[in-house]
Amino acid sequence: MNKILLILKREYITRVRKKSFIIMTFLGPLLMAALMIVPVILATLQNIGDKNIAVVDETNWFIGKFEQADNLQFHYVFESVDSLKQKVIDGQYDMLVYIPRPELNIPVNAEVYSNRQIPLNVSSYIKTTMSKEVETKKLLASGIDPEVIKSAKTSINLVTIRIDEDGGETKSFTEINVALGLFGSILIYFFIFIFGSQVMRGIIEEKTSRIVEVIISSVRPFELMMGKILGIALVGLTQFLLWIVLTGSIYGVFMLIYGVPEGPQALSAGGSMMNQANTVLPEMDNTAVLKVFEVVEAINFPVIIGSFIFYFLGGYLLYAALFAAIGSAVDNEADTQQFMLPVSIPLILGLVISNFIVNNPEGSLAFWLSIIPFTSPVVMMVRIPFGVPYGELVISMALLISGFLFTTWFAAKIYRTGILMYGKKPSYRELWKWLKY
Repeated sequence: MNKILLILKREYITRVRKKSFIIMTFLGPLLMAALMIVPVILATLQNIGDKNIAVVDETNWFIGKFEQADNLQFHYVFESVDSLKQKVIDGQYDMLVYIPRPELNIPVNAEVYSNRQIPLNVSSYIKTTMSKEVETKKLLASGIDPEVIKSAKTSINLVTIRIDEDGGETKSFTEINVALGLFGSILIYFFIFIFGSQVMRGIIEEKTSRIVEVIISSVRPFELMMGKILGIALVGLTQFLLWIVLTGSIYGVFMLIYGVPEGPQALSAGGSMMNQANTVLPEMDNTAVLKVFEVVEAINFPVIIGSFIFYFLGGYLLYAALFAAIGSAVDNEADTQQFMLPVSIPLILGLVISNFIVNNPEGSLAFWLSIIPFTSPVVMMVRIPFGVPYGELVISMALLISGFLFTTWFAAKIYRTGILMYGKKPSYRELWKWLKY
């Protein structure tokens, strides 16, 4: 056991001191925080500038229908289109909206001229305004009051409530659960492959450099394999926890600087989140902000984070043992491809089927794939945000631990023989012989 701890310590210290680890430890949180912060800043700072738009309406249907906005000024003119085009070129107008007289009774065509790329929101506004006006005219022509249609439109507020066995009620948000489940499963998938591949590469490097011959003169092959697997597992766990802390810190500092309230109690009576003069973030009313906090409170973060750590470690340990066996059986990374496919198929299968499991997280397919150790790390993370019975969770965790012990025993039999084999590409028949030694 002491030798395993020594190898674990060596693997851990060696890898956390690498520049690549340090760079990714700080770069990862910056990128993840940027994914949340940058879109907000870009959306609020985006300014297309004031636009003077000339409108030539030969139908007279849309005169006065384009409302003046802060940065959009519509000017209804009665000049020739050619002269207005020249004014657009000269910069007197930024755009020209030309609505020709239709051959039939309903104008459904329009042309927008500009010497620059037309902003998407401007073209969308023009189309929406014209569409609403045409629909209104059609309804009036049919003897239907548009206000009646407008008043008949109703927004349904559907609240989903989950009832537990004790009769307790908690609100659930399906869209958020789907996003959390898929995000967690994808992270585990990539983490298992990233850190599992590090185990395999490390063993191949030590084997090709012949340093392993010196190492196993003082430690057993099994102790060497376990030390490397556990050491890299701690490296991955350390990096993941640092990512959580640093990402949360960066995002929290950003929210603090721009005056975002930390809870519903921080909302002002006026109904805005912050003073417009002190922030670049858009104003949100109390209802929208309270909705956000309601969604956040509905997420069981301790269970999700705890389950993620367990299934990350369990899945990694299970697959890392197999990766270690592959690394010990070959002399270079190019020879690993024939063995990687059978090992990676269960993980890939779990990730692909996760897209279907989110629609039925309590079905029999979801249950069995979350129980089988080779797919449970990915599939169970999809199910956990929806709520998994504790009995199923315990069975899944117990089987995952058993699966790790089995793959470790399986890999150790290949590892102890393959680690000293050189110059020969092993086949599956050869591996089977090693297992029976």
